[in-house]
Amino acid sequence: MEALVLRKEIEPIHIRKKNPVNYKYEGILNSSYKLKARRNFFDSDPQSIYGIKQRVKSWQYGYTSEVDTLLKLSVFAIALIIALV
Repeated sequence: MEALVLRKEIEPIHIRKKNPVNYKYEGILNSSYKLKARRNFFDSDPQSIYGIKQRVKSWQYGYTSEVDTLLKLSVFAIALIIALV
């Protein structure tokens, strides 16, 4: 018996790499104005009046008061009780 060897050149399979997609909410303004406003907010001089004001605002928006949290939780609890009854 003879052995029959067949050879065929097989092309390599090209696998495309997936590019990561960054989903970011841009909002309504997508212009240089928005970029400048963002830079002014984050790069403000803390010694100026504007910088001090922005630092106070960012602190206020970063933290919620205990009363605010208590009110939100009580409204949620009341709505949940009404929904279940």
